[in-house]
Amino acid sequence: MSRRASLPGASELFRLTSSPALDLPPQAPPASAEPAEDAKPKSSGNGRTEQLARSAAPHGSGRTKHDAKITVYVSGDELVAMEQARLTLRAKHELVVDRGRLVREAVAVLLADFDQNGEESVLVQRLRVVGSDGGETEG
Repeated sequence: MSRRASLPGASELFRLTSSPALDLPPQAPPASAEPAEDAKPKSSGNGRTEQLARSAAPHGSGRTKHDAKITVYVSGDELVAMEQARLTLRAKHELVVDRGRLVREAVAVLLADFDQNGEESVLVQRLRVVGSDGGETEG
């Protein structure tokens, strides 16, 4: 018996992966009172239709293998608030979620609101209050 660890080769470590969400055919949107054409993503003419379709998803991507990563820095207070929300979801709603899932769901909700409400969305309203440097605007 060898004491050496069996490790994958370079071809396995650097293999291409595909996103399951992008490989599946688009699903029909849930039935609603709104016309179907309003539910379709609108292309801005620069190939963003696919991106808009994914960002307008009604739910975050959940526990799937993700092909992209971002790093977000939060304040200590924001982290405590996120942990409190996560623990409340677990204690009162029996929903066990990690911080990544919580963030993906929050982003999905925010982007869906933005796609639906545009100028009147929570995102636009909050970004107008905060200046480009992240601080409160004067005036």
